[in-house]
Amino acid sequence: MKMTRRWIAGLLTAAVCCLALSGCTTFDNFKEAFINKDSQADDTIRIGVYEPMSGSDEEGGRLEVEGIELANELYPEVLGKKVELVYADNKSDMDSAETAMADLMKKQPLVVLGSYGNIYSLIASHYLEEAKVPGIAITNTNPLVTSNHPYYFRVCFVESYQGEALARYVYEERNEKTSGIMVPENNDQAVSMASTFKDKMVELTGDDQAIAVYQTFESGAEDFSTQLQAIKDSGVNTVFLAGDVTDAVNVLKQAKKMNLDNVTFLGDSTWESDEFRDLAGNGITNNVVFSTLYTDEETVTETSQEFLDAYEEKYGKESADAATALGFDAYLIAIQAIERAGENCTGEDVREALAQTENFQGASGEITFDNIGDPKKSVVINTFENQKITSICTIAPDEPEQKSDKNKKQEKKKEEKENGTEN
Repeated sequence: MKMTRRWIAGLLTAAVCCLALSGCTTFDNFKEAFINKDSQADDTIRIGVYEPMSGSDEEGGRLEVEGIELANELYPEVLGKKVELVYADNKSDMDSAETAMADLMKKQPLVVLGSYGNIYSLIASHYLEEAKVPGIAITNTNPLVTSNHPYYFRVCFVESYQGEALARYVYEERNEKTSGIMVPENNDQAVSMASTFKDKMVELTGDDQAIAVYQTFESGAEDFSTQLQAIKDSGVNTVFLAGDVTDAVNVLKQAKKMNLDNVTFLGDSTWESDEFRDLAGNGITNNVVFSTLYTDEETVTETSQEFLDAYEEKYGKESADAATALGFDAYLIAIQAIERAGENCTGEDVREALAQTENFQGASGEITFDNIGDPKKSVVINTFENQKITSICTIAPDEPEQKSDKNKKQEKKKEEKENGTEN
């Protein structure tokens, strides 16, 4: 007993020194790492919530957190233990993101959810890999978040995946074998998405000339008459219009003035934003179709309805944002992976379990992770009717591929670990 008291006294003395030198944050981390560590490890499982809870990106972070917390209320336990959400505010700032992740890793979560904003997740990636703790991005569409970052997964599709889905919409739903593309040449992200759309159209039709007209423009331009005339002359009925919201709206307004009423313009998930509708105004949105991360217009799985019912009960709203539904899914995927990883699992065990995620039935649709950690999932195709978003159809993922190399390697590594032959 005396030894125990001396040990605690020593820790508290050290803590006082830390407090004097570095402030309350350091003391909290000291307390977390040494005093509370054993008492909480036995009866709780920690999931990190790494989000911008203040600053310019606070709203996006709030929407993701709403989904996470709703799922946690419905499913507060895993492996017979309480799930504790531990929060880290990156403050919508890159320097603060570094500090937030460093502090979060000291709290030893088994998995981290977030962050809203691609850049904050990219900052987090090396902390996760160093600690061997997996992360699940919620609304990050930048491919770099998971590419070459083996500990990051995501529940929303990447930008390029939208191009594939829209090509399948043109070919499978509209029965058209040709289309057009209009893209800002100085926007790498848009060019990449347009390239994916083109490649998928060529693959589906078997025709190298499936893209009958390909027009480029400079982002920020005001006159698109040359490009739109070329589209009009080509006779195509659909055009994939890549780029940011402002450019897209300016193109659509000029297309209306030039009477391109027979052409349907295809866009990505940014077209469902309030910004797009506010800029476009009445009449401009009549001939547009776009992919979306999530829709509450149709329940694509049983979990979709469960989510909507719980969301309405908690927040008093019938309609939920995509970020909230995806946050809900991220939490459920995390606890299912922890369940599969089993008792006394490590972050590395959870990562291996995450990589095996197949046919997860989420609020946003069915999710199977590919060998990069990106989801192969259904994409909802929407349009506008009287300024209101309306669903047209759902594009199901392509037929599942053979088990990924990443999964095979993880299974082999697990076997070696169990057999004691791991290098």
